[in-house]
Amino acid sequence: MSSTDLLLTFNAGSSTVKIGIFSIGDGKVRRIGKGVIDFRAEPLAFSLKEGPQTFDMPLKAELTDDLHAVIDETFELLSKHFDIGTVRTAGHRVVHGGDRFTAATALDDAAIEAIDALTPLAPLHQPQALRFIRALKHLKPHLAQTASFDTAFHATQIDLVRRFAIPRALHDEGIKRYGFHGLSYKFIAGEVGRRLSNKAKIVAAHLGSGASLCALENGISRDCSMGFSTLDGIPMATRPGWLDPGVILHLLQQKKQSVDQLEDMLYHRSGLLGVSGINADTRDLLEDGSPQAREALDLFTLRIAGEIGRMSMTLGGLDAIVFTAGIGEHQPQIRSAVIRHLGWLGLTVDEKANAANGFTITTPSSRITAHVIATDEEQIIAQEALSILRSR
Repeated sequence: MSSTDLLLTFNAGSSTVKIGIFSIGDGKVRRIGKGVIDFRAEPLAFSLKEGPQTFDMPLKAELTDDLHAVIDETFELLSKHFDIGTVRTAGHRVVHGGDRFTAATALDDAAIEAIDALTPLAPLHQPQALRFIRALKHLKPHLAQTASFDTAFHATQIDLVRRFAIPRALHDEGIKRYGFHGLSYKFIAGEVGRRLSNKAKIVAAHLGSGASLCALENGISRDCSMGFSTLDGIPMATRPGWLDPGVILHLLQQKKQSVDQLEDMLYHRSGLLGVSGINADTRDLLEDGSPQAREALDLFTLRIAGEIGRMSMTLGGLDAIVFTAGIGEHQPQIRSAVIRHLGWLGLTVDEKANAANGFTITTPSSRITAHVIATDEEQIIAQEALSILRSR
């Protein structure tokens, strides 16, 4: 049981929430625990890691839309391991900040309502974060809360990069490229500055069930593969990435599909799952070995390599590639396939280093280097929350 001031982070996904427990000291945050609730599990369970130990604890609370009972019981379980009375603030990951939120912000009623107003821009992600913000406010109304936005990191991109070729009035209404996974890229930008300080032009590939790429110039976002929504860019586990808008018109007009049917297809039945017809998980597809599984993986790596080439144009050159997130950090076969597509740039895989998930996975003779760096979105949320707490 710690008597140090604590800070909590909430990273809400579509079906899980990751909870980070951080200590505050000397103006810094240090992770001392992390937990996960998987809302697909029956019964619900809270998995908590504290140091080398992992505790799997069932949740008796009924899962409701407001999450009040779940949050209440989760805090009760946390109090058995940490001094919850010393929690000073809670930081939340919010997917969409629009043009209003270009930096982390303290959460008062006006900010919460403004975040809620952005829900049409991220209908499957925004409500999840709001559920936790409001549930925590109900349980602990006087606890300071902050929001960190996935879109904020990309606000440095020039207007030309963010535009679609649509009527100007629609752009002015907010239909533009925003980019996502910004918290992950902010962490990677910091690590690149610390570990690759001699390399200015980087393409970072955040490869997980959701996947995107970002062009970084001296740690600043210049371009990204995701645009207006999290459907855009490279293929993902169940999302298609780039798709000719004419396909949508065809499905609406000729196939008479409803908007709900299209939404379900685009978010849940496309991507690796749609192409393979087998599975959305690259690990399972690698093991499967069927032609359909191989085709899904080949398409995935081809599109990643193609986007790296496009972003090299944005940057006016390329010094290094960074792979991160679940697939990027742990699946050598995917990284190797991407690098092979980019052999014309002068990259050669160091097979031994790649198989070991080493930091540098290209040979010394490569003109451009490739690296593996573990990301930590919760660390960025915690740092931004502490900065707001100290400023107030």
